Amino acid sequence: MYATSLGDDGAELRPLEPWHAEEFLAHLDRGREFIGQHIPFGEQQTDVGSARELLTMYAHRRADDAGSLHGIWLDGKLVGGVLFRTFDAAQGTAEVGCWLEPAVVGRGLVTRAVRVLLDWAFDARGIHRVEWRASSANTPSINVARRLGMRRDGVLRENNLYRGARQDLEVWSLLAPEWREARAAGAAADHGDPR
Repeated sequence: MYATSLGDDGAELRPLEPWHAEEFLAHLDRGREFIGQHIPFGEQQTDVGSARELLTMYAHRRADDAGSLHGIWLDGKLVGGVLFRTFDAAQGTAEVGCWLEPAVVGRGLVTRAVRVLLDWAFDARGIHRVEWRASSANTPSINVARRLGMRRDGVLRENNLYRGARQDLEVWSLLAPEWREARAAGAAADHGDPR
C-alpha cells in the first residue's frame, strides 16, 4: 500500500480501503459531532458493517474511475480524509471534499491533502475543472477553497436541506490552467524568481 507524506509532521495520505473499517469507525466516532455540523458524512456508519459498506462503495467507485476516499493519518492515527465525491474523466470534471476530527483542526492537513489530489487530477488524469461545495456557514471549508486558489462560482441559495434547516451552498472551482499557473508562481517565489 502506498502512503504520500504531507510534510515533516508525520502526516500521510493513504487510500481508505474496506479493511480499514474498524479504524474508520473509531475515527468517525471520535469526530462524529464535529464532522456532522455541516455535512452528513459518516452519519449512517454506526457499526463496522456499515463502515465497511461505505469503504467498499468507494473502492468500487475508484475501480470504476468515478470517485475515491483517502485517509489522512497523523503519527499513524487516522484523523480525517479527503475524497473525490465525483470524478468524471471523460468530462474532465471532479468534486473534492473533506472531513476532519476536531483535535487536528488548524494544522493545514486538509489543504495539503487536497493539493496532492489536485496535482494528480490535473497532471496525471487530465481533469480540467475541480469543484468544492460547502455550506456558507462552514467557514473552515470555505477557507480551504480560498487557500487552494479556488474561485467562488456562486451561491445556491437555500439549496441544501440539512437537519431540518435550509442552507446556502457555495460552489467554488479551480481550472487546470489556474492550478498550473499558481504552482509555477509558487515555485518561482521559492527560488527567488522576481516574476
